[in-house]
Amino acid sequence: MPRTPTEAEQRAILKRLDKFSRFTDSSIGLPFTRFKIGVEAIVGLIPGIGDAAGLAMACYVLLEAQRAGASGEVKRRMLRNVGIDFAVGLIPVVGDAFDAVYKANTRNTRLLRDYLNAQLAVEEPPRVFPWKILIGLSVLFAGIAGGVAVLM
Repeated sequence: MPRTPTEAEQRAILKRLDKFSRFTDSSIGLPFTRFKIGVEAIVGLIPGIGDAAGLAMACYVLLEAQRAGASGEVKRRMLRNVGIDFAVGLIPVVGDAFDAVYKANTRNTRLLRDYLNAQLAVEEPPRVFPWKILIGLSVLFAGIAGGVAVLM
């Protein structure tokens, strides 16, 4: 029977995941905006390899959730987020913009935090999906892709 992690271990996992999620999802500020993208969005621009790398990064968050003692329901929701991020990320241009906006690692870290906080009876407010940013980044990535196509 697996040992239940202590609260200190769970908090350490959340701290690691906060840093990791910030790195993968929001470590690079876009000039003249308040929006940030992460390394995963940049790596995702590399055809084939980028999406596989993003999937591998997302699996790290799932592994940490397992270590933290997340419930089966939380892990299923996290897998759904990873699946959505990966599947939509495969679509050229729009998928890259979606990856930058959807931020699956941050979502999954929040799911784990909410689960662990619920065990301690602490709540955090929900966030809304940034549709305007998704559309704007789609246009930006389309422009970049068009510019690259014209130059070739």
